[in-house]
Amino acid sequence: MAKPVEQGSDELRKQLLTLLNGGQAHATFEEAVKDFPVAQRGTVPAGLPYSAWQLLEHIRITQRDILEFSAPPTGGYQPIEWPEGYWPKSATPPSEHAWDAAIEAIHKDRDAFEKLITKPESDLYKPFRWGEGQNLLREALLIADHSAYHTGELVLLRRLLGIWKK
Repeated sequence: MAKPVEQGSDELRKQLLTLLNGGQAHATFEEAVKDFPVAQRGTVPAGLPYSAWQLLEHIRITQRDILEFSAPPTGGYQPIEWPEGYWPKSATPPSEHAWDAAIEAIHKDRDAFEKLITKPESDLYKPFRWGEGQNLLREALLIADHSAYHTGELVLLRRLLGIWKK
């Protein structure tokens, strides 16, 4: 038997997609990483504990972890060790290509998460069978909040390096 559609569900899903893509009240992820000078991707500004590369990789790793928690791959969800598994040790990217690959992976994983949200049979409120009561709505808000926070840090880092031109 089909589940009745909850009133306002389509609007909530639409708003979640908008939130995940950011930019309503602040810079978007895409603006924060656009044209980031190769020579400064591994620079750790005075007073900050990480480089732009480490922030970018942290966003990628965390978003992938949340995606895998929300839709576990075959074999189930495998947690990452906190905090070590969520942050790259090296301040510099292993290659020039690594920066673009990380951005591409972030976009791909965000698209995959958006597909979870927009699947008509997805229940945003139903707790996952695994975890401690988390649901798809909570995980969508977590990705949006986490990405916005670290996007702001990328903007701040660019300002400190004198390379923010917005």
